[in-house]
Amino acid sequence: MGKLESTIKSEIQRLAKREIRTTFIPLRREVRAMRFKLSGLFKNFSALNRLTKDQLQKMPKKGLEATPEEVKASRLTPSRIRGLRKKLGISMRELGVLTGSSLSAVLSWEKGKFKPRGEKKAALVALRKLKKREVRKMLTEKVDKKPERTRKSRAKKTRRMNLSKKRR
Repeated sequence: MGKLESTIKSEIQRLAKREIRTTFIPLRREVRAMRFKLSGLFKNFSALNRLTKDQLQKMPKKGLEATPEEVKASRLTPSRIRGLRKKLGISMRELGVLTGSSLSAVLSWEKGKFKPRGEKKAALVALRKLKKREVRKMLTEKVDKKPERTRKSRAKKTRRMNLSKKRR
């Protein structure tokens, strides 16, 4: 009885393995083909991603722009200007660099002595739309573009400093 039992059991196992092989071999082929297609798609995606990155870098970068309607509708109070500056995490001098105005102008805006007009107001309205990281990037670009002072301007500054020391 033991031999018959083991023979039947081994025959069932053999047939089951054969059935499994006939089912899984085509599936393995399909999986292999899908993996191949997926790798091709991934390569195409990587190439397209690289191209779009290059195109975005080549695009001319816009400065601070706002539509005339936005500028007209905006209400820039001293506290809002200060709040914008604090939100962006920049100093008065950096705000002046971004808007193309002086430190004293920014100070007078925040104190309420004067209101920003024209291009300066448009720049402030456009700054509202930007995030900290974008503002930092703009600042570094503007600082990099800033020309160095010439010898004459340095010499004038040195003379002024020497004269002020003598007067004391």
